[in-house]
Amino acid sequence: MISDSFHRQITYLRVSVTDRCNLRCVYCLPEDYAVSGDKKEILTYEELTELIHCFAELGFSRIRITGGEPLVRHGITQLVSAFAETPGIKDLAMSTNGLLLEKYAGDLAKAGLKRINISLDSINPEKFSRITRYGRIESVLRGIYAAAQHGINPVKLNVVVVRGVNSDEIGDFCELTAKLPIHVRFIELMPMGETGFFSEEKRVPYQEMLNLAAPLIPLEKRDWPEGGGPAHYFKRPGAVGTIGFISALSCNFCDNCNRVRLSSKGVLVPCLDGWMGVPLGEMLRKGGTKEEIKTEILKTIENKPQKHFMVERAKEELHHPSPRFMCSIGG
Repeated sequence: MISDSFHRQITYLRVSVTDRCNLRCVYCLPEDYAVSGDKKEILTYEELTELIHCFAELGFSRIRITGGEPLVRHGITQLVSAFAETPGIKDLAMSTNGLLLEKYAGDLAKAGLKRINISLDSINPEKFSRITRYGRIESVLRGIYAAAQHGINPVKLNVVVVRGVNSDEIGDFCELTAKLPIHVRFIELMPMGETGFFSEEKRVPYQEMLNLAAPLIPLEKRDWPEGGGPAHYFKRPGAVGTIGFISALSCNFCDNCNRVRLSSKGVLVPCLDGWMGVPLGEMLRKGGTKEEIKTEILKTIENKPQKHFMVERAKEELHHPSPRFMCSIGG
C-alpha cells in the first residue's frame, strides 16, 4: 500500500482524458474558453493505458475517468475497457455532465464501467441552461435514466451550490431521493481557475446546506454508497436514495485524502489546488522505462502537500488564482 509523508494511503487516481467540454458552466470556465496547445500533447489511449499499468502495479485500485467532458473524446469506451481489464483495478468510475450519456451508457456498462457521477446543478430547465450557458436538461435526464437502465450503480448527482443561483433548489434535489435510488451530493463552491465567478457571498457553507436539506438522518459509513471520495452521507426519513455533502472550505478533508490526478497531457498532480505537477507523459514519450515512471510516481506521492489553500484564497489571503481550470484536472 502506498502512503505519503503524512501516512495517508493513496490508492485512487483521477484520470482526465480531455480538456474539451461541450458546456461552459459559469463556475468552471469562461464563456470564450478554448482549449490551448497542440492536440498531439494529449496522450493517446495506448499511452494512458501504459501509465495506468504503472499505477496499478504500485497498488492503485480505484480509477475515475474525468475531463473536461470524457464522453466527447472519440472511442472512450475502448479506454474504459482497457482500464477495466488492467490487473489490480477493482473500481472504475466516470464523471460526466451527462449530455451524451444516453448514447454511451450501454457500451460503457459493457466495457466495465461500474459507477458514474453526473453534474446537475439545477432541475429547472431555464436555470440549468443559464448555469451551463447552453445545456439542455432533457438530455441529462435521459442520460441518468439510461445509466440506471444499464446497471451502472450507484448513480450520483453532483450539485455545485451557489447562493442566489441554485441554493433555493436544495430541498427539491433532496426530494428526488425519496423514491429514486440516486445519491445527490451538494458541493461547496471552490475558488478554482480564473473565471472570476467565486466569491464568499456566493459560497453556501456546509452547515447552511445541512439546514436547507433538513430533515436528515446521518448514515453509518457502512451504509454510504460505494465510492472513495470525501462526501459525508445522510438520508431523508424513509428515502430510497442518499444525500451527501462535499465541503472543501467548511470541512477540510485533506487529512483523509486518498488521491492524485493525471491530466490529459500526462501531468501527475498530487493536489487539486496545488502548483506542483510531474510530466509523466513527456517522460514516457522520451523513452522512460516503467520502473523510472513508477519511481517518479512514488516521489510525487511522497511530496504530496499536507493541505490545500482554498480557504486562504477564498479569504484573499493568497492573491494568486488557483493554477488550473477545473476542466484541465478533472475536479
